[in-house]
Amino acid sequence: MRLLKVATCNLNQWAMEFECNMKNIKASISEAKAAGAVIRLGPELEVTGYGCEDHFLELDTVTHAWECLKELLLGDWTDGILCSIGMPVIKGAERYNCQVLCMNRRIIMIRPKMWLANDGNYRELRWFTAWKQRGELEEFQLPIEVSEALSQKSVPFGYGYIQFIDTAVAVEVCEELFSPVPPHAELALNGVEVFMNASGSHHQLRKLDIRVNAFMGATNARGGVYMYSNQQGCDGGRLYYDGCACIVVNGHVVAQGSQFSLKDVEVIISQVDLDAVASLRGSISSFQEQASCKVKVSSVYVPCKLTQSFNLKMTLSSPKKIMYHFPQEEIAFGPACWLWDYLRRSGASGFLLPLSGGADSSSVAAIVGCMCQLVVKEIANGDEQVKTDAKRIGNYADGQFPTDSKEFAKRIFYTVFMGSENSSKETKMRAKQLADEIGAWHLDVCIDGVVSAVLSLFQTVTGKRPRYKVDGGSNAENLGLQNIQARMRMVLAFMLASLLPWVHSKSGFYLVLGSSNVDEGLRGYLTKYDCSSADINPIGSISKQDLRLFLRWAAINLGYQSLADIEAAPPTAELEPIRSDYTQLDEVDMGMTYEELSVYGRMRKIFRCGPVSMFKNLCYKWGTKLSPAEVAEKVKYFFKYYSINRHKMTVLTPSYHAESYSPEDNRFDVRQFLYNSKWPYQFKKIDEIVDGLNGDTVAFLGEEEEASSGQGGVVAANSGDPSAGL
Repeated sequence: MRLLKVATCNLNQWAMEFECNMKNIKASISEAKAAGAVIRLGPELEVTGYGCEDHFLELDTVTHAWECLKELLLGDWTDGILCSIGMPVIKGAERYNCQVLCMNRRIIMIRPKMWLANDGNYRELRWFTAWKQRGELEEFQLPIEVSEALSQKSVPFGYGYIQFIDTAVAVEVCEELFSPVPPHAELALNGVEVFMNASGSHHQLRKLDIRVNAFMGATNARGGVYMYSNQQGCDGGRLYYDGCACIVVNGHVVAQGSQFSLKDVEVIISQVDLDAVASLRGSISSFQEQASCKVKVSSVYVPCKLTQSFNLKMTLSSPKKIMYHFPQEEIAFGPACWLWDYLRRSGASGFLLPLSGGADSSSVAAIVGCMCQLVVKEIANGDEQVKTDAKRIGNYADGQFPTDSKEFAKRIFYTVFMGSENSSKETKMRAKQLADEIGAWHLDVCIDGVVSAVLSLFQTVTGKRPRYKVDGGSNAENLGLQNIQARMRMVLAFMLASLLPWVHSKSGFYLVLGSSNVDEGLRGYLTKYDCSSADINPIGSISKQDLRLFLRWAAINLGYQSLADIEAAPPTAELEPIRSDYTQLDEVDMGMTYEELSVYGRMRKIFRCGPVSMFKNLCYKWGTKLSPAEVAEKVKYFFKYYSINRHKMTVLTPSYHAESYSPEDNRFDVRQFLYNSKWPYQFKKIDEIVDGLNGDTVAFLGEEEEASSGQGGVVAANSGDPSAGL
């Protein structure tokens, strides 16, 4: 037997915060060494943090990374352990995303990333060059300061692996695993037994299984030990890196780290038998045949032994059941951990949330409550960093710290119900009840006086006073009155967030939380610069349907029972007067259901459908319920209001990224914001197709449950739709 102990980790890095990052790197190496591991893998770009973005273009960033690496190598951190360290490196005129492989205070080789992530949230080609030389390794001249300190002038640079006396080890960097021809396939044929994947992968709902299946698939048919390391937490942007460090042996997961955690450092260890890898490969005829005619990959020889022989004192790691969270748990824990990182790193003293008593703002409140529960739980488990941060944010006296989530929430979480004459008693009551269950400091504010003052000013200037449509006003009047209320709430929210700490003799400021969901953003069903405009938004890319699932789950699992009533209530903006024969409802205002919006969103973004392609696909999907003409009207109606309101995405509050059809304009869904909302060419093509069908029934090709998805009837858009306002 060749027994090998390996360590990989989740690290909560912070872009451009080198001291924080180095502290975590050192802690992970120390923990790995203490456990007896001889290989330690860290995340992609762990020295700088993955999310530095255009800071990667600054020479300072690369220089500081070398300074940090030099500090590691001058100490005893790498003594007796192979460490893979992620950092940017400039070679000649090119900048590369690299893993620097170090051992015994020396750099063994530098492995640049060959296939860069450049879609969705990723823009690596903006900052890095892909390494395209697959031949011999090149010599890289180390920076003078590093060379002199280490007494090492150069190091092999390029695509290759390290050959030890008893095994071979190679690196695969994040995106390379998911490329059509991943490097591990060729490396396995060259005898590499241990693969180290350094990653910077973000959380997305219902997607972890794709990643884990890729790890298992990498070694299932060709054998090997596959190590995966990831960042975990908010490193300064919209993404939450969701950890889940793994170790896989011959297609079986033998160790798995947490997906969501408040820990800064989490190290997982496994004891593996490399003879099991050799045995599997020897039993696969096709592997043997392909290995016999392989393309040779360059290597660096290190006269060092990593494995130990048979020893009963060393227990082998066994396959384990993979841990997957339900989507409702992902919505609870992911945004909660993201909020905690943002709170503790921003210098803020807490959060302020305009709590309407509706599903969206209540979801945000429940997520903050979940965050408070996680903080108290982690402190009880002995995490000193969480304890230190919580004491500072909560302004605890010496010797005191949070032991109860409701008490902690009272110190750091304000909720405000900003009611008007159009608000119902039910939503007011629900907001108060939920705030009490969480422990938030709740305020009840009536905004009628502020709105009336603005309208009086308008009347003084123009001589006219607008009326709601139900009272005989025009569409323009109805819309203007709704937008005034919504925007006054934003102004009051920011004023309260900045001054309430002062009122209560606290230092600092409060972050304002937004609560618009991904479907409303896609449709533009929000007032520009209303309460959707905030500092950050934890649910901005989560669908209404998923939020309702979360509310039902949270009512039981988080202990906030009022969420059950909130979820059951019909969604309403409560911006128009309530009458015996009229109550404002979101889906009536929008002219489409939330279920339909999710279908439109996925087709537009995930399946890259324009109006014509979406119409054709929905004829199949909805063909048993709707005629082609009805489908056409739905599609045209959606694209009309999507394009009218696209400009709102340019000022959308920075939101936690969780959904693959998010319309977030900053980087994920990059499109124009000035459209011809009539789509004359595309809509004409749809009309021609409908006419050509001559009323024929469209064959139903989907599954019955898919056909019923989004079948709520389209209702005429209410002329008071607040989404239409600029």
